[in-house]
Amino acid sequence: MSMLKEDGAEPRLIPMLGYKPLIGVVHLPPLTTERRRGDDIDHLIEYAISEAVKLEESGFDAIIVENFGDGPYHMDPGDDKLLIATMAVIVREITRRVKLPVGVNVLRNAATSSLAVAYSSGAHFIRVNSYCETRLTPEGLMEPAGAAVEDMRSRLPRYVAVFADVDVKHSWGLAPVEESVRECVVRGSMDALIVSGSRTGAAPQPGYVASIRALAGNKPIIIGSGVSYENIINYWTVADGFIVGTSIKLWGTRSPISVEKAAKLAQKVKELRSGRDIPLGGRFLLEHWDRKT
Repeated sequence: MSMLKEDGAEPRLIPMLGYKPLIGVVHLPPLTTERRRGDDIDHLIEYAISEAVKLEESGFDAIIVENFGDGPYHMDPGDDKLLIATMAVIVREITRRVKLPVGVNVLRNAATSSLAVAYSSGAHFIRVNSYCETRLTPEGLMEPAGAAVEDMRSRLPRYVAVFADVDVKHSWGLAPVEESVRECVVRGSMDALIVSGSRTGAAPQPGYVASIRALAGNKPIIIGSGVSYENIINYWTVADGFIVGTSIKLWGTRSPISVEKAAKLAQKVKELRSGRDIPLGGRFLLEHWDRKT
């Protein structure tokens, strides 16, 4: 399989997702947990499947599921067995309904819980808000979860990819981001780095993304917030994947997905990819990855 060079280097492929995958977010309504009363489980499953199907039918390459409606978040709600069980059931139903790779992000920074949900539900990757940094957040001090994630991941009988934020949104670092990225890359085992803006729906500066990529070595870079139909071209040569939520919603992050907006963005990505003799992500690479692992 031939690979076209990009900016003088081989294109970086995201494990299981391929070349510049478009990853859509399913933002869940509030869950019923041991701490709070939320939505009914059957309604949550119905809503989550509906959102996931919209993404698949619109042409996205992957899906990530977040308990976005549970804010204000507990830093690591792993002791909340009801929350974790609910997430696992919802994600399992999604993996049964769609053919796309599915990811998990249990907020806030419940990394080993995300990994447990992903493994038990048949999901393929997780997002870790703080893999190798100590950060100040509205929820308190967020400590690095990389060691615990890799300890658990080493014991799993199948591969679950880890996509790790650096300088994650809604937080402030205790060290210069350049040093954090260097340390994460050298001492971590994540499969890709995620770069976001300052808050949900905010886009990072393209120059900032380029500076992170320059420090990241061979690690792929995923944009974690603020990507839209209007601005994705600004990141095409400096990023290797895109997580998209707010810009494809009807009227804001907490609203349902607009099929029209999602399909318009997916078509734009398809056009930008055209002419590349490389795997286009989603179903294709997942099939081949599963055979290897």
